[in-house]
Amino acid sequence: MDVALLEKLKEEMRMKLKGGLYHQTQIKLAFNSNRIEGSRLSEEQTRYIFETNTVGIEKNEALNVDDIIETVNHFACFDYMLSHALENLSEGMIKEFHRLLKSGTSDSKKDWFNVGDYKARPNVVGETKTTPPAKVSNEIGKLIFAYNQKNLVVFEDIVKFHHGFETIHPFQDGNGRVGRIIMFKECLANGITPFIIDHNHKMFYYRGLKEWNNETGYLMDTCLSAQDEYNNLINYFVPERGQPM
Repeated sequence: MDVALLEKLKEEMRMKLKGGLYHQTQIKLAFNSNRIEGSRLSEEQTRYIFETNTVGIEKNEALNVDDIIETVNHFACFDYMLSHALENLSEGMIKEFHRLLKSGTSDSKKDWFNVGDYKARPNVVGETKTTPPAKVSNEIGKLIFAYNQKNLVVFEDIVKFHHGFETIHPFQDGNGRVGRIIMFKECLANGITPFIIDHNHKMFYYRGLKEWNNETGYLMDTCLSAQDEYNNLINYFVPERGQPM
């Protein structure tokens, strides 16, 4: 079990250690999670923002300000998640993830957008309808309650929760990023090797969400493959560590 992984990440966060596992995780998770949602920032630009708090721009290149803000916000959200990783998942925590991720963006300036709160307007994923706004709080509450009743959380439970969360789609925007932060948190909280879904596997990931069949299919395979990749990263920094859960 990866019971020491959380403490290692938190220690490196407190130390502000450069070049370590925490440093690499911050960059890779922010880059890939934002890229899945359409960010145009490169991994090198994401790294530059994290390391220098400045933005590297090529000649004649135009960057979306929201991409930059949401990258910085993702770093802050990850730190918050690490600090609260052992707490039970709650609606309040999930809403705080959303608030941290979307604060200061152009969406936050829209009165109806509800940064840090559930959506006020219906939305769809592709062509799939999601839970209506009036039913979101009840459905999320039931999802979290059932999940927190488990005596032993395993990898499949976390992926299944993610599918349920994304099906409800509780926020106006930012659901995918919040959902992936939740998965990382719950892996750490339950001694399971976490994972970062590569943006290059976006289509498999989306297809897995759409064609979910409990513990089989594209979503589970994509998450397991991502776990193998992150396990390789951990083993580089902690070579004496064993295999993932």
